[in-house]
Amino acid sequence: MTDIEAIEPGRTVAVVGTGTMGQGIAQVALVAGHPVRLHDTVPGRAREAAAAITGRLDRLVQKGRLAPRERDAAVARLHEADRLADLSDAALVVEAIVERLEVKQRLFAELEETVADDCLLATNTSSLSVTAIAGALRLPGRFVGLHFFNPAPLLPLVEVVSGFATDETAATRAYATAEAWGKTPVRCADTPGFIVNRLARPFYAEALRVYEERGADPATIDAVLRESGGFRMGPFELTDLIGQDVNEAVTRSVWEAFHQDPKFTPSLAQRRLVESGRLGRKTGRGWYPYGEGADRPCARTEPPAPAPASVTLHGHLGHAQALVGLMEEAGITVRRRRRGARITLPGGGELRLADGRTVFERGGEEIVYFDLAHDYTTATRIALATAATTSAETLQEAVGLFQALGKDVTVIGDVPGMIVARTVAMLVDLAVDAVERGVASADDVDTAMRLGVNYPAGPMEWAAKFGYRAVAGLLRAMHEHHPTGRYAPCLGVLRRACEDETAMKDQDSR
Repeated sequence: MTDIEAIEPGRTVAVVGTGTMGQGIAQVALVAGHPVRLHDTVPGRAREAAAAITGRLDRLVQKGRLAPRERDAAVARLHEADRLADLSDAALVVEAIVERLEVKQRLFAELEETVADDCLLATNTSSLSVTAIAGALRLPGRFVGLHFFNPAPLLPLVEVVSGFATDETAATRAYATAEAWGKTPVRCADTPGFIVNRLARPFYAEALRVYEERGADPATIDAVLRESGGFRMGPFELTDLIGQDVNEAVTRSVWEAFHQDPKFTPSLAQRRLVESGRLGRKTGRGWYPYGEGADRPCARTEPPAPAPASVTLHGHLGHAQALVGLMEEAGITVRRRRRGARITLPGGGELRLADGRTVFERGGEEIVYFDLAHDYTTATRIALATAATTSAETLQEAVGLFQALGKDVTVIGDVPGMIVARTVAMLVDLAVDAVERGVASADDVDTAMRLGVNYPAGPMEWAAKFGYRAVAGLLRAMHEHHPTGRYAPCLGVLRRACEDETAMKDQDSR
């Protein structure tokens, strides 16, 4: 199928639905050289959309991103279509109308009677089944999902979704066309949430669960995920930006589509926020207050503490091994012992990387858990967790150690998996499960999550750094605390963890 080419620039692309997404998709096709026809059922909307697109092209000229000659040629190719019959010569029709199944089905049934049999039909749906939309069509094989992200002219990702009846030739042509338009397409089977909206659920869900477990407040959780996890925004500030009602609706839609699978269970705390009308920036209040004079809460940060002069490293810290070099650079003496995966502090307390267990269940041991970081060298914050029985001396030594490495330190409640570690483990679990089920390739999963939601690394990349054994161990421990199935590692994670274990034993035996 590699010889299948993109739709030629001179052929017409039609866009049905002229809201924000429809206008954005039309602009992308227009700039790529296609004649574009806009259709909307509301009289005058297509004309307004054409004017808005022209205005955006004018601004691109002003910013030097588009030549005046290219702008004039693009505007000359842009036309309104009062009737569906005016789209009869289209090589591709992209729908971006209301998210209602019956409305989309009716539209495509009418389009099928209008366009030629070789016309590619595509929906930009983000929540409905591509298979269901195409179900009543005479030629469902030419139907695909082309899920752009808002704003379409700026964001590179396009999910190319194959329904149950989609022909491989149609999916390949759609992929090639998106690529020719300067986008980064990824292939995806028709599954609830596709790639991004399916796999992003733990980023929100685990933060909400930590909040519900009273592990930390929203500002602290956001700061830890940004400054330790490397995420561009924290989940609470991001859902305030998206709209709590919108985010909660997507979560609920995916949960229901997966027959209420506990891995996708919505948050009661977020439901209460929506019920209270605190929807985020658009209402002036969500998890945070907005507007003039709003007092934004700060993350919990520990005051300065003295750094220990020396520590003892037992074995290897895995992904956290970079901390050893940082300690030595900071002038802290590191004594080494062969076995284990921990750091012993001068007072006898131990530092361990979050593994899904809590401090209190360790039987009174002097242990401080520290959270996962995307890159311990560049992370500016580290979260610690202790139990009520942990001595003040042990906590102060742990705080002082990380502060000596240039990190802000946050102490959270004794919740299993802490914040970053449990979030990453769940992202990996859902990603591996999707790959194992043929939803998308590992490379496409990582590409989609980096470009679609700006993650610092794709879930499969995270797994390579954190290690499948660590992911499986953390999820198993959390499953013991919450035996609902939410944290039970998928078979793919267990298989990869076993393969890693076998490889390590083979290496040790050489």
